[in-house]
Amino acid sequence: MFSKNNSEMAEKNKTEGAAFLAENASKEGIISTDSGLQYEIITATEGDKPAASNNVTVHYKGTTLDGDEFDSSYSRNAPATFPLNRVIAGWTEGVQLMSVGSKYRFFIPSELAYGAQGAGGAIGPHATLIFEVELLSIQ
Repeated sequence: MFSKNNSEMAEKNKTEGAAFLAENASKEGIISTDSGLQYEIITATEGDKPAASNNVTVHYKGTTLDGDEFDSSYSRNAPATFPLNRVIAGWTEGVQLMSVGSKYRFFIPSELAYGAQGAGGAIGPHATLIFEVELLSIQ
């Protein structure tokens, strides 16, 4: 029973994600990369951009397509620091586009996120995710 429900959820997420990204791509201000990552620049800055091998410090909020927040450094009042090459591919690609002080919204297809396995909890299989990310520093 679980695997049937999981399979149905995966198919639903895949279909809804593809429809969302197709519609989102046509909106003003949305930029799409060759990989399928979409982003919107909320606050633009000039300056250094991180490489995948850098550690970065960010504030972020992650939501599902229906707006359910599953993670937020803002709600913890603590920015997160991590190696940029140790996160989901959509983050690795997207954060490298940013300069310190900028804020972007990323629309990440499942293949650049957690894929068929999902991440448990609110992040089901083939879930398309939305992240608001503010790049605070590069180490």
